[in-house]
Amino acid sequence: MAIPSFVDRARLTVSAGNGGHGCASVHREKFKPLGGPDGGNGGSGGSVILRADPGLTTLVDYHRQSVRKAQNGQPGMGAHRNGASGEDIILAVPQGTIVTDERTGRVLADLGEVDEVVVASGGKGGLGNAALASAARKAPGFALLGEDGDERIIDLELKVLADIGLVGYPSAGKSSLIAAISAAKPKIADYPFTTLIPNLGVVVAGETTFTVADVPGLIEGASEGRGLGHDFLRHIERCQAIVHVIDCATWEPGREPLADLRIIENELAEHGGLEDRPRLVALNKIDVPDARDMAEIVAPDIEAAGYQVFPISTMTGEGLTKLTFAMAEIVRERRAVIAAAPARRIVIHPEPVASKGPEFTIKRQGDGEGGFVWRVKGNKPERWVRQTDFGNAEAVGYLADRLNRLGVEDGLLAMGAEPGDAVAIGVGEHPVVFDFAPQLDTGAELLSRRGEDQRLDEVRPSVQRRRELDAAYHAARDELMGDDREADWRELHGKVLADELSHDFDEDGER
Repeated sequence: MAIPSFVDRARLTVSAGNGGHGCASVHREKFKPLGGPDGGNGGSGGSVILRADPGLTTLVDYHRQSVRKAQNGQPGMGAHRNGASGEDIILAVPQGTIVTDERTGRVLADLGEVDEVVVASGGKGGLGNAALASAARKAPGFALLGEDGDERIIDLELKVLADIGLVGYPSAGKSSLIAAISAAKPKIADYPFTTLIPNLGVVVAGETTFTVADVPGLIEGASEGRGLGHDFLRHIERCQAIVHVIDCATWEPGREPLADLRIIENELAEHGGLEDRPRLVALNKIDVPDARDMAEIVAPDIEAAGYQVFPISTMTGEGLTKLTFAMAEIVRERRAVIAAAPARRIVIHPEPVASKGPEFTIKRQGDGEGGFVWRVKGNKPERWVRQTDFGNAEAVGYLADRLNRLGVEDGLLAMGAEPGDAVAIGVGEHPVVFDFAPQLDTGAELLSRRGEDQRLDEVRPSVQRRRELDAAYHAARDELMGDDREADWRELHGKVLADELSHDFDEDGER
């Protein structure tokens, strides 16, 4: 099946890069067997960004390749070396593209109003053990894992940005009109549905430059799915004015200009949202004698209905100058109104700050068979679980300390949780399940601190021996000097040694 050259709808699967894991490393060199933690942080993953490009007119690239993934962040390394962040990928889309989340149906951005939007954010890199070190935990033997990047399916819908929209029956001469008043070269033929995609043309009338687009295949019932117009009616939603192109030389039985105008207006009304657009009527093909007579007959009735009428011929160019300047006048007036309107204030609604409300919730959930689990939900607990390496007991202990400081344990105890109960934390249907084991106090001191590494607090044997010798030296010195702190310690020590030696020999110098 051939891939069309014009695509105005596409479904895109985007995946941001994952964050790199932090590094758990201890600095080692001669005479410094435990020189302290030096593990670097992991790099953040790349994001997926959509950016409006005025030079594009189709989404065909995403029809061909519908999966895009950003680069992962690199893991941290020893010697305080942080991992490199993954590169963002920037996807160019035509101006006027609307981005919608496929799962929720929420509109993420209108790239006719903003220039770019981040549709998938990269995961944060995990902290290395150097960043996790503190006075209480001097040499962590673990690091945090990098977070996963966002994954999302988005729908892209293109709504062409044009100042003037041309509507009418197939073969009414819309493409011929664009070719006659601009440099566009659309396909033109004398059979219905020649035009299968919207055509855009740039028109210059005096000092005003504007764009013109046509809606192909608009027939009766188009708003209900007949013909091609139902696929392209949305392309005129952003137009500042609508021009009806009516064929006055049609050979089809039952067709006449007033009926064509009434039918197309009814389809526009069924589509909705176009009631405030100014209308012009172009009676085309007056180069045909019968068509000129028809135009002269119906023009008064159309003007009586409130439309400006312009008899034209795209073949000879008759009436085109007057029509283009009428289009330009409408565009100038609409642009003046838009420019005079107060600037639209962009209001950013950030996510609620955690400190303003509960940072987690606890709910008791049963399985219907007598068992139950305590389900803990919240941004912080769920993120901490994702960052934890459950293959490292010290990392699990660190997680327990974080949850305890946040108040999770107190909350569970207040709700009646007992040691050994199942506690589930995590997003989705497969959270991480723990056995509840609260920290225990004895007197005023904590029995133990989970996740703490005591390696740097232990005294090596050589240091212990040196401390004992120093203590004996100072004790002997204090005993000799007594209360006389001004005495010469060296002289007193020499007298004591001489006295001890004199008792070791007899008067003949023998032992």
